[in-house]
Formats: sequence, C-alpha cells, structure tokens
Amino acid sequence: MNLYVSNLGPNVKDENLKQLFAAFGSVNSAKVIIDKFSNQSRGFGFVEMPDDAEAQKAIDALNGSSNDSRFIKVSEARPREERPRTNKW
Repeated sequence: MNLYVSNLGPNVKDENLKQLFAAFGSVNSAKVIIDKFSNQSRGFGFVEMPDDAEAQKAIDALNGSSNDSRFIKVSEARPREERPRTNKW
C-alpha cells in the first residue's frame, strides 16, 4: 500500500520517515518530496509498505500523531492524476 504523509517538519529526511513506519512492519521505500528550486522539504512524502494490514496499522497509529513538533497526517495515497503539460515558456 502506498501511503501519503503530510505536515512533515523541515528536518524530516527519507531515513527518518522509513524508521517511523518500520515500527509497524516492512517498508519498501520512504521518500520526502524536495522542492527542486530551494532544495528544501515540501512538507510531505510517500511511504510504500507491502503488507496492507501493516500499512493500515501505521495509518491508525500515526495519523494525527506528533513528529518533529508537528501533527502529521497519514492516509492511503491516491493514484497520481495525469495532467496535461502546459508550456509557459
């Protein structure tokens, strides 16, 4: 199951996210999304867990919990929408 994690603090890195979710089961990947211009965290990320039951336990336990002085939100990620590319240049 692919999970969406929002309201992450600026100090949270990929490895921190992986460790947080590893307490609930196996984690295939954990990625904090970085702004390509500022090289700073955009405040959200994705975690992939192979076992849906373990992922649901992580959602139940971590949604609304405090991490890096912020209350994070955890939910199942929605599929990425295909949006038409606009060429503004």
